Amino acid sequence: MNHHIHRFEDKAVIITGGAGGIGLTTAIRLASEGAKITLVDIAEDGLQKAKQQVVDAVPTAQVITCVADVSNEDQVKNYVATTLEAFGSIDGFFNNAGIDGKRFPLPEYTPEEFERVMTINSTGVFLGLKHVLEHMAKQGSGAIVNTASIGGILGWSSQYGYIASKHAVVGMTRAAAAEFACKGLQINAVAPGGIKTPMAAEAMERLNPDDPQAAERQFASRIPARRMGTPEEIAGTVAFLLSEDAAYINGQIILVDGGQTCQ
Repeated sequence: MNHHIHRFEDKAVIITGGAGGIGLTTAIRLASEGAKITLVDIAEDGLQKAKQQVVDAVPTAQVITCVADVSNEDQVKNYVATTLEAFGSIDGFFNNAGIDGKRFPLPEYTPEEFERVMTINSTGVFLGLKHVLEHMAKQGSGAIVNTASIGGILGWSSQYGYIASKHAVVGMTRAAAAEFACKGLQINAVAPGGIKTPMAAEAMERLNPDDPQAAERQFASRIPARRMGTPEEIAGTVAFLLSEDAAYINGQIILVDGGQTCQ
């Protein structure tokens, strides 16, 4: 991967949900532009593999890992402290960890499942914002991208925790921008549509266990672009939003969905 621009030279970026999918792809993209990376995930073995993949793709990359449950405040404080100890600053934060949760019709959707998804997807984002922004405000600079979803703009049946949690991410993004833009900080969100990730592959498998490819084709046929997006397309958008190229963009929810929300 040869990006000719080095927008993140000497900048440190934390990525939660960094062990796979969009988080890992974004880590590779940012490292290719010079960023020093902290990969955060709950899966220790996944983190080590992800670190190796970043270094394989970008041999000059500086990468550290930090195991954390993003919904545990002490562990969030720890990934912030670990990054500051290693790199001396936090210049960017991709607040990305999340799960899609199980699908149940509303009468069968349990409070426990709702709470589980909300805790990771919205409490996790809240705690990341709280502790990273506290540092960035003192530093007087920094940019954050939260991972929302088109499910934070639209609604669909049977995924109450996911839809509620992603609407919460949209609201927190706007609230944080309203509070911190005056300190020179950027807080935006990326809202992916259907992206070809391991999480999406599992969803297609659930929709059509006999022929997941057929489920994907059917899904893609309803998108104006007639295809699912790639993790690289999300990574490029996140890199832009974390960079000085986006310095006057604040509190925005950037839809990356092939036109899915236009219909």
